[in-house]
Amino acid sequence: MEYNFKEIEKKWQQYWQENKTYQVEIDPNKPKFYVLDMFPYPSGAGLHVGHPLGYIASDIYSRYKRLKGFNVLHPMGYDAYGLPAEQYAIQTGQHPAVTTQQNIERYREQLDKIGFSFDWSREIRTCEPDYYKWTQWAFIQMFNSYYENQAPGTKNQDTGKAKPISKLVAHFEKFGTENLNVACGEELSFTAQEWNTKSDIEKQQTLMNYRIAYKANTMVNWCSALGTVLANDEVSDGVSVRGGHPVEQKQMSQWCLRVSAYAQRLLDGLEVIDWTESLKESQRNWIGRSEGAEVQFTIYNLQFTITVFTTRPDTIYGVTFMVLAPESEYVDMLVTPEQKAEVDAYLERVKRRTERERIADRKVTGVFSGSYAVNPVSKQEIPIWISDYVLAGYGTGAIMAVPAHDSRDYAFAKHFNLPIIPLIEGCDVSEESLDAKEGIMINSPMQSQSQDNGLVLNGLTVKEAIQKAKEYIKENNLGKVKVNYRLRDAIFSRQRYWGEPFPIYYKDGMPYAVAEKDLPIELPEVDKFLPTETGEPPLGRAKDWVYEEKK
Repeated sequence: MEYNFKEIEKKWQQYWQENKTYQVEIDPNKPKFYVLDMFPYPSGAGLHVGHPLGYIASDIYSRYKRLKGFNVLHPMGYDAYGLPAEQYAIQTGQHPAVTTQQNIERYREQLDKIGFSFDWSREIRTCEPDYYKWTQWAFIQMFNSYYENQAPGTKNQDTGKAKPISKLVAHFEKFGTENLNVACGEELSFTAQEWNTKSDIEKQQTLMNYRIAYKANTMVNWCSALGTVLANDEVSDGVSVRGGHPVEQKQMSQWCLRVSAYAQRLLDGLEVIDWTESLKESQRNWIGRSEGAEVQFTIYNLQFTITVFTTRPDTIYGVTFMVLAPESEYVDMLVTPEQKAEVDAYLERVKRRTERERIADRKVTGVFSGSYAVNPVSKQEIPIWISDYVLAGYGTGAIMAVPAHDSRDYAFAKHFNLPIIPLIEGCDVSEESLDAKEGIMINSPMQSQSQDNGLVLNGLTVKEAIQKAKEYIKENNLGKVKVNYRLRDAIFSRQRYWGEPFPIYYKDGMPYAVAEKDLPIELPEVDKFLPTETGEPPLGRAKDWVYEEKK
């Protein structure tokens, strides 16, 4: 007997739809089970093979749990905002809402033909105001919050979490920054009197340093042809994946989330979740906790210092040069007239490379700034170089280079013929560096050679030397002991037109959150989906799009 799958599939899919077979209701007599898929982006091309690959697996599991007596919630939706719909709108003149609706209908038809057991009564579309009202609500909560750090070694349940920004303001009014232990962009110091005499604009500028959702100037992948910021995975070999347009590293004002404040909580949470050890370890590496010291290097003949974070302060005597990220704010301050042309040419070459490409590429490139820093312990002058193997977002965007005991510093030193000083007894650095986590220290001054109360590390183990160097740096005000994380704050202002508006209005150039009762803030109509002639986002084309709080 022939198996007429088209007829059979059509019959039963129609039955499931008419009888709402997979629509789930609250049933306290059954144990609950939630199966959630990653929502697809509804492109004009329709489903690709990766969609059913994952959805079939989760659908099998949903059916299995139903047969085991569970009340299974298995919804589906569409991640419906994004750049491709907007680019299509620019090319064809159609509104992104129109093409997105057409694409969703195509996806739904394809998903139904496969026969998934989704509860379509709970469908979500991220471009609908009744959905993004809640993403805007969440943004307001983060904008109106700061993060209070947990004191080391304590289990105080009232710290290590977000708190209303109004509490921080109340602290400033009474105590200034005294006894403040909170996540921030920059360590500030002011008294209650100084706070209370600030203007409203100055207060708002200060609070931006502490908000969980905040605005800051950050390096981004900017594509002028697309008129938008791109994620690292949207860029390849210096051009956009979509369209092949040139992309460059550019500093722009962006909205950010202070997720770095949660780094330790994320690490602690890995200990109590049921994941494989290999997955936990990859997460630990992504968060990247490292203990070390921030050391201040004075710039020779200039009136400022550069702070460097290092996990190995014991290697301070092996520092033979310093390296700045090309995006560092210090570059313009340090480049001498003699080196300016060479530095400018180098910066122009590297600005088209993403951080991911820079990390993966082991090719040595760099340029001398013309300036020198002073080693705070040895008092030796060291040259300051600029190279794209140093990233602006990690630490301070500057490193003290110890070529004898770091492979990338070693390659750089060899390439540019810079000194290499081994610090471990018996260490041979003629062919490669030694990642010295064990051994006996050498090449620091002997007690008789050092200055009064100088740092002497010879004869100590690496572990002993690290601890002694930290104490010396702290006691002599050369820096401070610090825990650092590789985890970065999230940048999420990649919106052009086709995305939910930020629930923010501006007064005197400063951002303020709209009232929650006025949500959602819906997209306005615009005549074009391109940036304005002055470089503003397409929303700048909106007419009479102003905020007045509803009564």
